Amino acid sequence: PGKKVLIVYAHQEPKSFNGSLLKIAVEELTKQGCSVMVSDLYAMQFEPRATRNDIVGHLHNSEAFNYAVETWEAYKRGGLSKDLVEEQKKVQEADLLIFQFPLFWFSMPAILKGWMDRVLVQGFAYDLSKVYDGGLLQDKLSLFSFTTGGSQEMYSNEGISGDIRYVLWPMQHGIMHFCGVKVLEPHICYAPEHVSEENRKEMLAAWTQRLKTLWKEEPIDCSPEWYFK
Repeated sequence: PGKKVLIVYAHQEPKSFNGSLLKIAVEELTKQGCSVMVSDLYAMQFEPRATRNDIVGHLHNSEAFNYAVETWEAYKRGGLSKDLVEEQKKVQEADLLIFQFPLFWFSMPAILKGWMDRVLVQGFAYDLSKVYDGGLLQDKLSLFSFTTGGSQEMYSNEGISGDIRYVLWPMQHGIMHFCGVKVLEPHICYAPEHVSEENRKEMLAAWTQRLKTLWKEEPIDCSPEWYFK
């Protein structure tokens, strides 16, 4: 109780299966006494592109634009755009970050990738000497909850798509772990569009169940072995 959760949600349709997973998470976590914030990226019309507009006022180097350097300098002087400051504030307050989305092309939708690109700037999420276990967002947990188009068999070691863990490597390890965030087991709903109504209900029930004991879970071992063994 009293924990703060930020759910970053990337789906266009509230009546979608992802929308149902979001609704369950909000209800279940609120019931537990958590305070839940939702960044509904499509509804917010969140800008996914990392541009000069993310810096308010003067540039550090107006001769040649370097996004990483400019956002780092802007962060230090409080010169990031309002939408970024708001998202960073939510991240700062959260004990747990849940990312809810459909898998697109072995990755997250562009709007969510844009959130990662723009929000997790140097100085806020990491520093050149402070990455991975030393990242700046330690003491936070993250959980990737997503749906796939392909079946679980397709995303197995022997399957045509390869082990789903390969897909998780850039998201969980390359972004979250890099910033010091601990990672819980992902929650994957395989091919909800291609299963029976009964199966879908079971998937939603399983998510509800998992959320009940979420705070007792241990994070995964954040090492290459977890992904590639």
